[in-house]
Amino acid sequence: MRKLDISIIGVPLDYGQSRRGVDMGPSAIRYAGAMKRLEAIGHNIQDEGDIQVSALETKNREETNLKNLEEVVQATSELANRVAGVIENGRFPLVFGGDHSIAIGTLAGLTSKYKNQGVIWYDAHADLNTAETSPSGNIHGMPLAVSMGLGHERLVNTFGDGQKVKPENVVIIGARSVDPGERALIKEKGIKVYTMHEIDRDGMTSVMKGAIEYLKSKNLDGVHLSLDLDGLDPLYTPGVGTPVPGGISYRESHLAMEMLEDSGLITSAEFVEVNPILDEKNKTADVAVGLMGSLFGEKLL
Repeated sequence: MRKLDISIIGVPLDYGQSRRGVDMGPSAIRYAGAMKRLEAIGHNIQDEGDIQVSALETKNREETNLKNLEEVVQATSELANRVAGVIENGRFPLVFGGDHSIAIGTLAGLTSKYKNQGVIWYDAHADLNTAETSPSGNIHGMPLAVSMGLGHERLVNTFGDGQKVKPENVVIIGARSVDPGERALIKEKGIKVYTMHEIDRDGMTSVMKGAIEYLKSKNLDGVHLSLDLDGLDPLYTPGVGTPVPGGISYRESHLAMEMLEDSGLITSAEFVEVNPILDEKNKTADVAVGLMGSLFGEKLL
């Protein structure tokens, strides 16, 4: 098992969607014992604290159907700089969200080192909408499209102009709620997607083997794990803003994380969409911390 120097960055951002409370996600994950869990495994942990998220402004707003664009741009830009600084110091970036729009900043910051990065998008949703296809205007449904260079220029050009990850370097796992525009984009770009159909039919072991082999064939210089807690079935993670029934089980998710640890592929990670207001006794944050344990090498024997 690798012994890592891990830097934790909290992003208390809830402007990428419409349900308040997910800004408390980083605090909930810390309260659930993330640092102690990772230190017990043997890693060196440094908590970098939370980025500053500006208050919601109502004046001088750009005319767009994207909700809270200014605030998301500010937060993701700051996050990108923080992630780049962590990498420059030779440490592993571990980001706590916050809604999934934060991935725009994480993936942008990672380009300071990783010029051909891969992404595992563990999520019930594809997050491939743009302003033109989004039913809601919520930016947390757009970060993967933005990172591929599609969408509003102020988001796409975070921490450097244009695309941050190539479509062929992405694997989506657990999808079960995909909008029509996203479906068309997946087909157009040939994005690798394992829906719940494949997980049910073939099993998580087969799916993860396929995902790992696919990414290993791409000659990548790094692989980022972006894990939305709504990827799991809401029976296990009730504290998420957009729950979708029929998701990945708790045990399947631990298996997936264990296989990623065994692969040695993961060079950065984020855990997002923990909303304590919607949760039951911090259950969702506890699950997030448990999955971190498996991802970072925790063993029973």
